[in-house]
Amino acid sequence: MSNSINLLKQGNIKWVESVKEKDPTFFDELAKGQSPEFLWIGCSDSRVPATQITDTMPGSIFVQRNIANMVVHTDSNLLSVVYYAVKVLKVKHIVVCGHYGCGGVKAAMSNQKFGFLDNWLLHIKDAYRANAKELDAIENEDDRFNRFVELNVKEQVQNLAKVSFLQEEWDQGEFPYIHGWVYSLKDGLIKDLGYTINSNQGLQEVYKYSGE
Repeated sequence: MSNSINLLKQGNIKWVESVKEKDPTFFDELAKGQSPEFLWIGCSDSRVPATQITDTMPGSIFVQRNIANMVVHTDSNLLSVVYYAVKVLKVKHIVVCGHYGCGGVKAAMSNQKFGFLDNWLLHIKDAYRANAKELDAIENEDDRFNRFVELNVKEQVQNLAKVSFLQEEWDQGEFPYIHGWVYSLKDGLIKDLGYTINSNQGLQEVYKYSGE
């Protein structure tokens, strides 16, 4: 067995000792159950760990991650996570967080083949198509890439708002709020895109479900 895998286990021990030093009862309380206020839908990129970049402890954020933080309506894994978060855990906020420099977004902007991944990248390409007029007008490739990361997040926020059981929650009150954020690998800061939804009012009529 390689030494690198052992580093993970050693790191776990150090982390447990550090947590217990600060709060001896932390794990006893954690084992009793979870009541996170947030659901995080992020990219699988190893450089964007939700709890670390927000300086929160285990139990604070329920997490779903995939390549390029996509909300795909045929993804039963994601929908199951969202359903559990909303219906059982009663999270108040859902954050869709992309990141600048996202490899999945970059790949989807190209015409290169990536084998099996092309099936997933089609969903990201659809987001490009929906925003092609704005993106194609941006001459600088890096600027276009960064803007597409932002627009892709907004598309996924909208996709989430189209989910029927989320709209059921809005029929009962204001929560959950869905927020669009982008994380920068260069400085570690989160950019709030100022794009937040907590109703189906901004959706096209065909995507709205009746409360009846």
